[in-house]
Amino acid sequence: MSIIDNRKAFHEYFIEERFEAGLVLEGWEVKAIRDGRAQIKEAYVVLRGDQIHVIGMHISPLPTASTHIKPDPVRTRKLLLHAEEISKLIGKVERAGFTLVPLDLHYTRGRVKMEIGLAKGKKQYDKRETEKERDWDREKQRLMRDKVR
Repeated sequence: MSIIDNRKAFHEYFIEERFEAGLVLEGWEVKAIRDGRAQIKEAYVVLRGDQIHVIGMHISPLPTASTHIKPDPVRTRKLLLHAEEISKLIGKVERAGFTLVPLDLHYTRGRVKMEIGLAKGKKQYDKRETEKERDWDREKQRLMRDKVR
């Protein structure tokens, strides 16, 4: 079950591979995510040594759940992956043109997970071409619906 999607990532990048990663979260963050107060639109994933972190993910604190602590809504959060997945990602990201982008937050067996994508940036003409294809698909669906009636 998806919590939030990063539709901007699909507009800006070609997604080559997808990985599911766990997140190191505090209690108030989990409660806020369950309440739908998370945003990954401006977030990005970085490699620091042999660890992977997500930066810029904003989680607005709940006023009732975080009374005794001082929450930081945009703190850097660590992603949890298997060692062989991390080494594979490090190898591909260090090659030219690849980057890691967060695609969505979702639940897997009651736990909050993040899907990250190994992506290559789109040029402006690629974005326009994708837009044309999407518009044409919509138009085809509309024509088929009208033809059936």
